[in-house]
Amino acid sequence: MDIVRISLLGISGVVLGFFLKNTRPEYVSFITMGIGVLILGFAVEKLQYLFETLGKIQEDLAISQEYFFTLIKMVGITYIGQFSAGICKDAGHQATAAQIELFCKLSVMVLSVPILMALLETIQEFLG
Repeated sequence: MDIVRISLLGISGVVLGFFLKNTRPEYVSFITMGIGVLILGFAVEKLQYLFETLGKIQEDLAISQEYFFTLIKMVGITYIGQFSAGICKDAGHQATAAQIELFCKLSVMVLSVPILMALLETIQEFLG
């Protein structure tokens, strides 16, 4: 199971960082980033499956390609933002992490506006 492998990798990184925290605190951030990159590498396989499945759904249903690509962008923004904010938090930069999270939330909101407008137009057509 992948989750066991990823969990053990994460726990190993945390334990290694804990032991180095007092002697070499400058290496803890590098360990965190390294473990994060490794886990992200394993997640690429899962993301590839997700995108293939979304592609099949998009082919089977009459969904505009614009909406499909918007959904993929939203997923990407959330993953990258969460990953970056987590690294910043581990490095002790909570303010930077909060700004990254805020920017990602705003970016997702901006991307969702055209979808919301299309939904409102569809509702208006049904009512009118």
